[in-house]
Amino acid sequence: MTQVNDNINSHSRKHLTYEERVKIEGYKELGYSNRKIARILDRAPQTINNAVNRGTVRTIKQRQIHNNKVYEYDQYSYSAEADYQTYLRNRQNCGRRPKWLKCDTFTNWADKKMLKHDWSPDMVVGRAIKTNRFSSDLIPSTSTLYHWIDRGVMRTRNIDLLEKVSRKPRNDSPTHREHRRVLGPSIKERPEKIDSREHFGHWEVDTLIGARAKDDPVLLTLVERKTRFEIVLKIDQQDQENVDQAINRLYEQLGDHARDIFKTITSDNGSEFAGIYEMLKDKTDVFFAHPYAPHERGTKENQHKLIRRFIPKSKRLADISDQTIKRIQQWMNHIPRKILGYRTAKETFLKELQLLIN
Repeated sequence: MTQVNDNINSHSRKHLTYEERVKIEGYKELGYSNRKIARILDRAPQTINNAVNRGTVRTIKQRQIHNNKVYEYDQYSYSAEADYQTYLRNRQNCGRRPKWLKCDTFTNWADKKMLKHDWSPDMVVGRAIKTNRFSSDLIPSTSTLYHWIDRGVMRTRNIDLLEKVSRKPRNDSPTHREHRRVLGPSIKERPEKIDSREHFGHWEVDTLIGARAKDDPVLLTLVERKTRFEIVLKIDQQDQENVDQAINRLYEQLGDHARDIFKTITSDNGSEFAGIYEMLKDKTDVFFAHPYAPHERGTKENQHKLIRRFIPKSKRLADISDQTIKRIQQWMNHIPRKILGYRTAKETFLKELQLLIN
């Protein structure tokens, strides 16, 4: 059976607006019943009853003084303003209080990490949980922290999250072009166990340029696949000679441990890496990815995104000091990583070195 006073509009508009309350006040002054007002406003009668009960206030109709005594004659009438203010107070008290209202210590710490140390929201949440820095009821989920940023609760803004604003749709297409040159063993020959990242000592190497100028230095970058530990070296030019010299110096610094730390290296087919296979064949297994297949060295691609936060493609590396390069490397190795259980790359790398030594 269809109810006369129920309709779609009355269900979709649950709360009276201030303008509707003003109309109710006017209709009550005219002596209209609550049910008649409900029909006029297309509202449920109970909605009008609740509003009238909530907004009815006592007013003094007349005040008289007789024999030094004050006599007041009052009346009760509906006030739209009183009803609306009561409604607002009730709204403030209803529902669960937002978590951010009671965790200033977390939000201040999170803002510092995201704004000053360039951590991502996921790093912030994961590290807070990992280190038991705050009570668990004060730590939001990663999605909640992103929501707080979107809502303006945090001092951090979306524009401060460089990874978020530069994110592009992912393309996992495995297609690639055929080799144009053969510098050494193909990545197809690399042992499958390396793909699992469960074994230490397997690296990816690449170069990163700043401004496209012949006289501008480049960065030689190496990352260990399991621990994500990063080595960043500035070299004079993007050529075979400079790459060979830099890798030789690195091996000399590591001494007898070089063979255990660098078990394999995977490179692209750039001409600057043309000599590393012959140079390292008695020390380290070297493999070469397919041309135009960056997905085969995904760790290195992700690491380069982090470096690009500080060194955009148009920036001349000649204008960046070696100390700054070192600080970028330290930052990358000291941020907590979700993939590492929110440990840092340095913590994980040192643990692997201890296992080697022991």
